[in-house]
Amino acid sequence: MSGFLQATVYGLLQGGLLALVAVGFSLVWGVMNVVNLAHGGFVILGAYVGWEMHEWFGLDPFLGMFVSAAVLFVFGYVLQRFLINLVINGPIFITLLLTFGLDLMIVQGMNLVFSADYRSIKTSYASNSLAFGSVRVPLGRLLAFALAVAITVLLVAVVNRTRTGLSILATGMDRGAARLMGIRARHVYALTFGIAAGLAGMAGAMIGTVGTFNPSAAASFTLMSFVVAVLGGLGNMYGALVGGLVIGLVQAWGGQYLPGTWVNALAFLVLIVVLIFRPTGLVGRAFYAARQEV
Repeated sequence: MSGFLQATVYGLLQGGLLALVAVGFSLVWGVMNVVNLAHGGFVILGAYVGWEMHEWFGLDPFLGMFVSAAVLFVFGYVLQRFLINLVINGPIFITLLLTFGLDLMIVQGMNLVFSADYRSIKTSYASNSLAFGSVRVPLGRLLAFALAVAITVLLVAVVNRTRTGLSILATGMDRGAARLMGIRARHVYALTFGIAAGLAGMAGAMIGTVGTFNPSAAASFTLMSFVVAVLGGLGNMYGALVGGLVIGLVQAWGGQYLPGTWVNALAFLVLIVVLIFRPTGLVGRAFYAARQEV
């Protein structure tokens, strides 16, 4: 029983982090109808920025993640505004090819600059844990989980209660109507992509604190982002949180009772079963991005 409880706690903590990884992916897909295959590369790039801040300036990763967010926001904004926006009106296959190519360039660039060695952001407290009976809660993962949930809730508030957030929602629902109301669709799209990249950068810094990373890990985070976003519901940020928690629990429970090779298969099985009964995801709704000319 204690093993099951320990796995459950670990799954919840891991799920919160997965939610932060996936929320930006879900936002871009829901608003822009772009499946960003470079999202995992953004996550690992954010981890490297956090690592550099810690190595060079001794900055705590939970402060360095804001530097990662700023760097990735600017990178994402410029990338969308001057490159991805050129093919935003094309078939989704074109954007898939473009973001896949960008992912290859980002990953290989990180291999050249940082090498393929595994790294982690070492802190004095990340390995500590809190004991609740026979269950131990790693302090680093607990802090990362709390920040991931807080950031997700804050993002929901910003999107639903600010003028910028409402512009993002309006552009995602009907780009043409949003433009008629004076909304600059190009800027909104670039802003959305920048926010998603910034969130990925923050998640990367947290991942570097609680585990190890190297450039090849980018593909797995892109895959998990896809699963979590679809499971929770596209364009729904609370959906990303719910989807992340579900996948975290499924992986933790599966790892407790099944061989390691079955864990990811079990996560995809859960996704398939949910989509059979709820095609819009666990808490999702129909959310379609217009494909009119920017």
